[in-house]
Amino acid sequence: MRNSGRVLIVDDYEANITALRQLLEGEGYDVLTATNGRDALDLVHRERPDLVLLDVVMPEVSGLDVCASLKNVAETCLTPVVLVSALQERESRLEGLEAGADDFLSKPVDPQELYARVRSLIRLKRLTADLESAESLFLTLGRFIEARDPYTEDHCDRLAQYAMALGTSMGLSRDDLDALYRGAFIHDIGKIAIPDRLLLKKGKLTRAERATMQQHTIIGDDLCRTVRSLEAVRPIVRHHHERLDGRGYPDGLKGDAIPPLARIVSVVDVFDALTTDRPYRKALSVEAALQIMRDEAKKGSCDPALLEVFVDVLPKGLQKSVA
Repeated sequence: MRNSGRVLIVDDYEANITALRQLLEGEGYDVLTATNGRDALDLVHRERPDLVLLDVVMPEVSGLDVCASLKNVAETCLTPVVLVSALQERESRLEGLEAGADDFLSKPVDPQELYARVRSLIRLKRLTADLESAESLFLTLGRFIEARDPYTEDHCDRLAQYAMALGTSMGLSRDDLDALYRGAFIHDIGKIAIPDRLLLKKGKLTRAERATMQQHTIIGDDLCRTVRSLEAVRPIVRHHHERLDGRGYPDGLKGDAIPPLARIVSVVDVFDALTTDRPYRKALSVEAALQIMRDEAKKGSCDPALLEVFVDVLPKGLQKSVA
């Protein structure tokens, strides 16, 4: 029989595991089992099941705790979790939703209800995996663009780390931090369409060349438009070169019209550009780079207060160089 997917059953009562295993294996599912929460977490991270059937009441680590742990980690947060319990109280359901559960089954489990819910959630998981694959392609393209220019080695990683440090210090939500990380990583994805003769030019760009280079923000936005999971990233990709005074590109946005996450990436992007070697100049010291950024902020390039927050969260090794 065709493998319908991999399901992890977690229950401290062996008879329940046996019954669920027989039902699911009869439908062609590959079944994993665990009798406690700690083993369940290890199995999920090691075997990556398509779905977890999780008993709520277990000793030591409860099903609710396991669910919350899975949903709070990026690698497993999209794994569907179905809580199984004899409890019918409204409070238990609310706690399950708070922990991030995707669905519920009541004991004794009705086989047809079990099949329907497992099929539905695994189908959704596979659709999500397709979206993740498309997004992974974009992250790979980000590294490809970086590889075209030896002067920007590890630029994507540094920007993502700087942006996350700044966003975390500002108390951004988890969703915003996720978008910030991905947006910082692929902010220059549109440069895939920019010729090497411009990307690697050592001299000053002509007006026409500069206009071509500036198109990378629009091209990147158009590319991200094709992947639904990157919708929250698009404002970063398009607007990370806007200026607070309205003299940036591509849309000349001004002040609060510039998306907040794009403003963050703009600050860290300029810092990294100034403190790394480029075809047209050597890297500046942290102190010199920040002085230039502070001077430009006074002229309207970015929010001076945001810049100072960034200075405060710079890695300790860099902070020692800051005047």
